[in-house]
Amino acid sequence: MEATGTDEVEKIKSKFMSAWHNMKYSWVLKTKTYFSRNSPVFLLGKCYHFQTDESSEMSPNGSHYDIPGEGISRNVEEFRKDFISRIWLTYREEFPQIKGSALTTDCGWGCTLRTGQMLLAQGLILHFLGRDWTWPDAFVTENSDSESWTSHTVKKLTESLEASRTEGREFKNQSSHCKQTPKVDWGSRERRDEHCHRKIISWFGDSPLANFSLHRLIEYGNKSGKIAGDWYGPGVVAHLLRKAVEEANDLELQGITVYVAQDCTVYKSDVIDTQCCFMESEKLDSKSVIILIPVRLGGERTNMEYLEFVKGILSLEYCIGIIGGKPKQSYYFAGFQDDSLIYMDPHYCQSFVDVSVKDFPLESFHCPSPKKMPFKKMDPSCTIGLYCQNVQAFEKASEEITKILKSSSKENYPLFTFVNGHSRDYDFVMSPVLEERTVFSEDENKKLKCFTTDDFVLL
Repeated sequence: MEATGTDEVEKIKSKFMSAWHNMKYSWVLKTKTYFSRNSPVFLLGKCYHFQTDESSEMSPNGSHYDIPGEGISRNVEEFRKDFISRIWLTYREEFPQIKGSALTTDCGWGCTLRTGQMLLAQGLILHFLGRDWTWPDAFVTENSDSESWTSHTVKKLTESLEASRTEGREFKNQSSHCKQTPKVDWGSRERRDEHCHRKIISWFGDSPLANFSLHRLIEYGNKSGKIAGDWYGPGVVAHLLRKAVEEANDLELQGITVYVAQDCTVYKSDVIDTQCCFMESEKLDSKSVIILIPVRLGGERTNMEYLEFVKGILSLEYCIGIIGGKPKQSYYFAGFQDDSLIYMDPHYCQSFVDVSVKDFPLESFHCPSPKKMPFKKMDPSCTIGLYCQNVQAFEKASEEITKILKSSSKENYPLFTFVNGHSRDYDFVMSPVLEERTVFSEDENKKLKCFTTDDFVLL
C-alpha cells in the first residue's frame, strides 16, 4: 500500500508539473513578431525582401547581394516556407527517463542542448538535402498569429508556392560508405526527400537509442562530471555534438564529421585531416565537415562592434546558425533584419513524440513563427556553425570568412582566425579547451568539467 501511495503522489506531481510547464512555456508562439517591408531579411545565407520591385539589396559590408529570380525578389511567402522548413527542437516532457536521474523532461534546463541540436540538424539538412530544400507541408503549421509577420496583413498563403523546390535535385550523400547501404525504391524524389527528412528528425528523438538525442548528449556530458539538469554553455555543447557525431552508428553518417575550433583558432590542416578518409595509407574520399567555433562577442555584454561580423556570417549559405541567446536563455540564431537577430526558441514545452513509429507526426518539429531580438541583448558567449561539403569548399569558406573577419575587425583583433598547419605545430595553449581526439581522455574530462565562458581570452 505504501508503494502504491508513493506512485499516486508521483503521478499527481507529474500532472502538476506538466500543467505548470505548459503554462510557463506556452507564451513562445503567442507573442507577435513584426518584420519591416523596407529592409532585406537574411536567413542562413538566403536574402528575402517583402517588396517585389527591388532586384538587389546592400549587404552588411556595403556590397550588393544579388537576389535570384531574374529581378524578382524572394517574397514573404518564400521566407516563411524556408523558415518553417528548418528543424525546430524544443523542451519535451514525458519522454523516457534519463539514465542516472528521475527526469522525464528537460523543461527549464535543456535549452542550450536543444539549440545545439537545431544547429546540427541544419548541418545535416545541408548535407543530405541541400540548402534549397523546403518542406512541402510547411504551411500546415500556420496558426492564428501568422499574420503578424509583417507590419501589414499578409495574404493567405497556399501550398502551391514552388511545390517543394526539390524537383531535379539528387540526394546529397557525401560518404563512400553510404553507398553500402541497401537500396530503397523511393518511387519519387518527393518520397525520397520525405524519407530523409524523417530520418534526420529521428536522429534527434528523445530516446537513449537516437544518435543525437538529449539522452546521448547528457551521457557524454556525464563522463565529464555533467549531469542531467545542469546548465550547458555553447562551448560545452559544441564538444558534445562532436562526440555524438563521432560515435554515431548509422552508416549514412559516416560521410560527415565535426571539428571544434581551439582557442578561437581553426587549424586548417586539422580540419582537412578530419575530412580525409584513408585506408592502408590510400586516400579514399573527402568527408563533409561541420565546423563549430566557440567565441565571445565581448565582456559582460555583447560589443556592438561585432554586429557586422555576425551579419556577415549569417549571410553565408554554408552558415548553419549560431548557438547563443540571452543570459541563461539559449536561442538558435538563423538570420537577421537590420540590427535584430532572427531565432528559433526552444523554450516551448511539447509532448514526447515516438519517432520510431512509422509516419510519426512532423508538425511539432517545425516552428510556425520566427522571433526577433535586438543584437545588443545577445549574450556574448556563443558558438558559430559552418558546413563545408568537401576540402575545396572548406578552403573557399576559410578565404571568404577571413575577408569578413578583416573587414569587420578593428585593430586587427578578429574574433577567431584560420591558421595554416596543425595545432600540434604550435607550442603554446591560450586557454583550457578540449583537443580533438576520438575519445574523452581523463585530462579532457577535467577540462570539459570546468569549461566556462570565462575560458575565452578577450583581445
